[in-house]
Amino acid sequence: MPLDLVTIPCLKDNYAFLIHDSASGATAVVDVPDAAPILAALQTRGWRLTDILITHHHDDHIAGVPALRDATGAQVWGAAADAHRLPPLDHALTEGDSVTIGGETGAVIDVSGHTMGHIAFHFPGSGLAFTADSLMAAGCGRLFEGAPDTMWASLSKLAALPPETLICSGHEYTASNIRFALSLEPGNPALISRASQVALAREDVRPTVPSTLSEELATNPFLRAALPELKAAVGMANASDAETFAEIRKRKDRF
Repeated sequence: MPLDLVTIPCLKDNYAFLIHDSASGATAVVDVPDAAPILAALQTRGWRLTDILITHHHDDHIAGVPALRDATGAQVWGAAADAHRLPPLDHALTEGDSVTIGGETGAVIDVSGHTMGHIAFHFPGSGLAFTADSLMAAGCGRLFEGAPDTMWASLSKLAALPPETLICSGHEYTASNIRFALSLEPGNPALISRASQVALAREDVRPTVPSTLSEELATNPFLRAALPELKAAVGMANASDAETFAEIRKRKDRF
């Protein structure tokens, strides 16, 4: 039975995600920008938190972990490579490790680039991937620590997941990301349609995440760096995919 998913707005533009196994009652949260909205969501649903999954060390993803652990006694999972700058871990993870929530097992994927040691969690039975600030809705995170080829390799791993996978990313940046994407591909019909849908969602104060991987493949310029039309758009027709990605990232940083 698929895990239940709840998207929780936190802080100014962050998201945390609850996943719940109804058969066992096990419940996990992915990232904890702030404990209060997560505790409120748990109380509303009558769920007991069993696990806290951390993607990376930035404060807007971990600041609420100590309070949430104290309130719930949940086990904390995070990257072994990032353990020195994360809250204390009960389970230190590397790529290829697994995390079990109730009846479903998720895979740990190293998606370094935004930070080194950033991980994602993929639960194939429920079609969910928690990518935080690696693959984002219509974008990707800034390269604070990793090189462009590192980030391109990470995004390529995520791009290879089943296209129906829901990409649960960490921020409400979609509208600005789409404005940038349109500057590169103004005639992309999928992108034009997505821009309209995102505008309507934000007018109604609805989250624009999660998104499907198929939608990202059709509209996210950072996943499309291997395509001839994107290479041409940034004047990189003869460049490698990683070099094209690097140019797109550079342009986004200046946008």
